[in-house]
Amino acid sequence: MNVEYFISKRLAFSKQRAFSGFIIKLATIAVTLSVAVMIVSTAFVNGFKSEIQRKVFGFMGHIQISSFESNYAFETKPINYDANLVDKITNAEGVSHIHAYATKTAILKTDEEMEGIALKGIGTDFDWKFFNEFIVDGKNFDLNDKSKSNEIVISKTTADRLNVKTGDKISAYFIQDPVRIRRFTIAGLFNTGLMEYDEAYALVDIGHIKKLSDWQDNQIQGYEVFVKKPKNMEAVNDDIFYNELPPNLLSQTLKEINPSIFDWLELQNMNEKVIFALMIIVAVINMITTLLILIMERTNMIGIMKALGADNWSIRKLFLINAAWIIGFGLLFGNFLGLILCFLQYQFEFIKLPEESYFLNVVPVAVNWLTVFFINLMTFIVCLAILILPSFLITRITPVKAIRFD
Repeated sequence: MNVEYFISKRLAFSKQRAFSGFIIKLATIAVTLSVAVMIVSTAFVNGFKSEIQRKVFGFMGHIQISSFESNYAFETKPINYDANLVDKITNAEGVSHIHAYATKTAILKTDEEMEGIALKGIGTDFDWKFFNEFIVDGKNFDLNDKSKSNEIVISKTTADRLNVKTGDKISAYFIQDPVRIRRFTIAGLFNTGLMEYDEAYALVDIGHIKKLSDWQDNQIQGYEVFVKKPKNMEAVNDDIFYNELPPNLLSQTLKEINPSIFDWLELQNMNEKVIFALMIIVAVINMITTLLILIMERTNMIGIMKALGADNWSIRKLFLINAAWIIGFGLLFGNFLGLILCFLQYQFEFIKLPEESYFLNVVPVAVNWLTVFFINLMTFIVCLAILILPSFLITRITPVKAIRFD
């Protein structure tokens, strides 16, 4: 009978001793939990980043086009609306939508409260798809080119501070010379969870912003451009800036305009890498312990096989094959557990978040199948590669001492 075949059968089918059996189960559980934690953590981090970016881009667009002389203040130098430019950008590769906008600061006042706000003026080209998703009370307002709408959409945060609700009248004071006042009817309340925007912005007809700023009818503050794939944002911006815009206009991605929130999101990648490293270490330590115990409990058998002519590599290979089976079972169970947890969170949203801190009220889930494959491949290769070192213990076992070992 072939020596390697005998050893493999002995390792695979012999009755495990109680302690080694327990250690094998422990190692399998460790690999299972490590893989499950890595899958769940990467799904949560990816979901978190995707949802935050979706909200930020949905509110402000992926790319903003304005005058070269503008700064980052709410009120900037106007530009002339250019229908030909809008058509060119709309038809540019990667662009999904473009609309004009203008902003102006104001003080919203009721009989008892007041709140500083930036009114964002929008026109008939505005796409309500994003905001409709986050309107928690009331509705959006209709826009047309013939008359200005006197309705306003404010955030729920602003409404709570002013103690107003949908349908109430509210006054907006514009601090300029002379001071001007406009009366608006609250059409709806939105809540994106992004306090940086919910506390600062409200939506009104762009006609009011033009009138209050003494602009011509064809003047606007700029354009907000939405791209089909956010990962291509920089490339689309470069194409627009170098190939479409006249010299007096500047295009910038939202990451360039407001880098702080994106820098914060990038920090989540570091947390993900730390979790990966810790879980790999846990799996490796348990697998090393398991392999050493298996070698110690089969020292007598190793000595017999060496006496029968088996070389060190043949015996080491068999132990590594058995270790690979343990890792494989751990990966199988870990994938099942991790993906089930992701599915349950996606379906039932049982893990909640404090919205004031994380901009979301539940943990979002986004499973990247390429990342899941990488987790499995990385775990298997790293664990098995590191196990080669403790397997060298077999080379130090001599047949005479091993056969007498108990």
